Amino acid sequence: MDKEFLKKMQEELQRQKEEILHHLVVESEGFRAIVEDIDPKDLVDMASDDIDKKNLEALNAVESKKLQMIDNALARIQNDRYGVCMECQKPIPVSRLQAIPYALFCIDCQSRKDRQNR
Repeated sequence: MDKEFLKKMQEELQRQKEEILHHLVVESEGFRAIVEDIDPKDLVDMASDDIDKKNLEALNAVESKKLQMIDNALARIQNDRYGVCMECQKPIPVSRLQAIPYALFCIDCQSRKDRQNR
């Protein structure tokens, strides 16, 4: 794979990683504020706080998974395995990597996996 393209993708992955980490820190501070703000309230306020906490936890789980995928992609760049489908071992199209820099599978294999998971 073209070294210039790999460098560009590495920079993009690093940018996305920093963005997620920043978002998690901000959300974590928001989560901490919600937890610290809990005091005896009426039931509606308590239910609202509970929903807020659950939403933050769900968002953090999604962000954490994406962060792990980005870290894995950065490791694949270091190991000269970036851009190779984990299923069929064929090259992942550049256009797919530009759209999803942490993609693990080519379009065909990803489509097959998506159909299996339905």
